[in-house]
Amino acid sequence: MAVADQTPGIRPRVTIGRRLDAAARAAFPAGCTALLMLLTATPLGVPDQATLLPAVAVASVYVWSLVRPAAMPPPVVFLLGVLLDLLGYLPIGVGALTLLAVHGLVLRFRPALRRLRFLAVWSAFAGFAAGAAALGWILTALLSFRLLPVAPAVFQALLAAALYPALAIAFDRAHGSLANPEQA
Repeated sequence: MAVADQTPGIRPRVTIGRRLDAAARAAFPAGCTALLMLLTATPLGVPDQATLLPAVAVASVYVWSLVRPAAMPPPVVFLLGVLLDLLGYLPIGVGALTLLAVHGLVLRFRPALRRLRFLAVWSAFAGFAAGAAALGWILTALLSFRLLPVAPAVFQALLAAALYPALAIAFDRAHGSLANPEQA
């Protein structure tokens, strides 16, 4: 018997609706990230739209790994990375390894990052985005057996850093209301 079951008090009945609500709140970060990736991959005619997809993926994994790491376990991050590979026409494994590296580093430095103010967290993300773009560039160059231009990787890192505040604010608001499992 769990400790929570042994404490006295009145608890609401566990109904199918409450279970579905808890499951939806737990799946919100991964589902939201996947949906944003699919929307980003939709052909809209925006110039350099292909570089927006990895930027959205890296920023989403960074934010949710920092705010709710339990909602972004490594298998989910791996699946999001495979989705990134498939949608972005990357060699299979590049996006998955890149997102897993970002996720692991965020979890490693999470205690320090949680104490920082927004501008410092944003600066740290810029470093993470640059590292993710560099890792993706290196892996793609190694798997294609040729030297690739560096400019797209730099643009991807700058785009991710510029996109971070909008995504972080939106995800923070969603975490405070819709996706918060403590409100279930």
